[in-house]
Amino acid sequence: MQKLIERFIFISRWIMAPFYIGLVIALLVLLFKFGHELFHFVTHAYASDEADIILGLLALIDLTFTGSLVIIVIFSGYENFVSRIDAEGHENWPEWMTKVDFAGLKQKLLASIVAISAIALLKAFMNLDKGVDEKQLMWLVIIHMVFVVSGVVLAWTDRLSEKGH
Repeated sequence: MQKLIERFIFISRWIMAPFYIGLVIALLVLLFKFGHELFHFVTHAYASDEADIILGLLALIDLTFTGSLVIIVIFSGYENFVSRIDAEGHENWPEWMTKVDFAGLKQKLLASIVAISAIALLKAFMNLDKGVDEKQLMWLVIIHMVFVVSGVVLAWTDRLSEKGH
């Protein structure tokens, strides 16, 4: 009976596979949004001032970071929780994709979230002359600092746990 239960639990990891497939589809939606933003950026570049160009670039970078974050979650999550991915035969296979453990995944996720938050904060600062709400700006700074402090604490606790092993 115990072996049967353990086998059932072990096989249940495949329930996560559709989540990762869903994230691939979400990545396609993000690509559509990136294409839309890029088209808007290019077609309005001539009439834009320097601040608008920088804001457009920040929007594209923000979407790129988000896409990278989704890729990290897809590959490392699938590899850590569902099944190993056979990298042989793929000459351009990035080395990190099969070497990110759960602690590394957490750190990469939080670092990406901090970067995305920093871009959102920078965009808000760039829009100060357009009447950004000070309360909203304050909350953006607070949230960003929470992410930064969380990242430092997470890295510190992971380092402490590595020393303990």
